[in-house]
Amino acid sequence: MGRHKSEDKRNAILAAATRVIASQGLNATTAIIAQEAGVSNGSLFTYFETKADLYNVLYLEIKGELAAAALKGLPAKADVRGQMFHVWKNWMEWAIAHPDQRKTLTQLNGYDELTAETKTAGHVTMAGIAHLLATARALGALKDVPMEFASSIMESLANSTMTFMVKEPENADRHCRTGFESFWRVVG
Repeated sequence: MGRHKSEDKRNAILAAATRVIASQGLNATTAIIAQEAGVSNGSLFTYFETKADLYNVLYLEIKGELAAAALKGLPAKADVRGQMFHVWKNWMEWAIAHPDQRKTLTQLNGYDELTAETKTAGHVTMAGIAHLLATARALGALKDVPMEFASSIMESLANSTMTFMVKEPENADRHCRTGFESFWRVVG
């Protein structure tokens, strides 16, 4: 007979994995993650078959949080630039409010054991943002480059913007706008 799985324990494991990866990197052991979550190492494997399974689920969880935050309150009647700024600003605010998730997602983006299914699901999660980027891209200099290249430019500018927003919180709004204006000049 299978063991009953608690949503609270599952969430505690995911939250602990986020904190541990943010502080120790992807090589952190499941024993450390389990200890941080307040569960036994065996219990961790009741919820996630392998460490790779845990990391794939965590990647999708964080991507989902980010996408939901970025698209929250999207002004349907705004033009593409206005909608992109709304997404950009929400993304920056989410990243500043969730530094462990930001750092963990950055590390998971380079994780060799992310499955093709996980990557596809991650793209689906970000479809609303990707659609906006594709629409904006069609207007400017990046219209003929692969979408992956345009996305990479956006992420690079976003990461630089976030870094300076954290480094100089008194100038966070200015950095947010400057980062977006730089992004828009390249993309739109």
